[in-house]
Order: sequence, then C-alpha cells, then structure tokens
Amino acid sequence: MISIPYYETSYFIFHNFSAHAIKIDGVIYPTAEHAFHAQKFESEELRSRIVACPSPIAAFTLGKELKPQHRSDWNEVKVDVLTNIIRQKALQNPDVKEALLRTGVEEIVEVNPKDSFWGSGADGKGWNYTGKILMKIREELKGTVSP
Repeated sequence: MISIPYYETSYFIFHNFSAHAIKIDGVIYPTAEHAFHAQKFESEELRSRIVACPSPIAAFTLGKELKPQHRSDWNEVKVDVLTNIIRQKALQNPDVKEALLRTGVEEIVEVNPKDSFWGSGADGKGWNYTGKILMKIREELKGTVSP
C-alpha cells in the first residue's frame, strides 16, 4: 500500500481545515475543525464561540484555550465524534466524497510529526486515527462496510 501524506497540498481536501462547511444537528460549521472543537463542549455558549471563529486555526486555538471546560467524556468520544464529522463532510460535499473514493485502496496517513494520536507522530509509528477514519469512511462510501 502507498501512504498519502495528509498535509501534502494535493490532499488538503481531507484536512479538517479545508473550506468545506458541514451541517450537524442543525448547526452549520464553516469547517470540520470548527465542528470538532465545538463538540468538545456541552455549553451552547462555548460552542457558539467556536462556530463564530473567523478561521479553522482560530477555532483550534480557542478549543485549546478552553480545554479546562471540555466535556468530561471527551477522551472516550473524540474518535467517534471526528468519525461522524468526516462522514458528514464527505456526504455533504461531493468533491470530498469523490476525492476520497479516488484514493482506491491506498493507505491514508496523516503525516504529522507533532501528533502521534491523530497522525503519524515524529517516528512515523503514531496511531494515525485521522487516516484510519478517512479509510473507514471511504469503505462506507464504497458500500463495503456499514457506518
């Protein structure tokens, strides 16, 4: 299998920072990054602050700043939350769906030396949950697995 470098420009469409709005539970998020960080909070006020951020990096930064107020079950649900967000991004944005399907059976790796949970980590042996989620959604879109 061939790895797809997650941060390579040609695959930016898979990045949570890509300009693909998604609607979840009646709320429109400007990017998947906004959606992900908003889900960290039970407070509607805090979620609204994340949604209103002018960029995905601002949503990321605010989500990190507000970490003491994260929902208590965040570590248990964060993979499922991101899976749903990426699923909705692909279902609601035909260009994302088509790009994901075009990857065929290639392994998708988020090459991120600073993140060994969502990405490959500095040693390339990280958990790569983002890549695993993208490959899972790709299989769902092909109809080979159920959500």
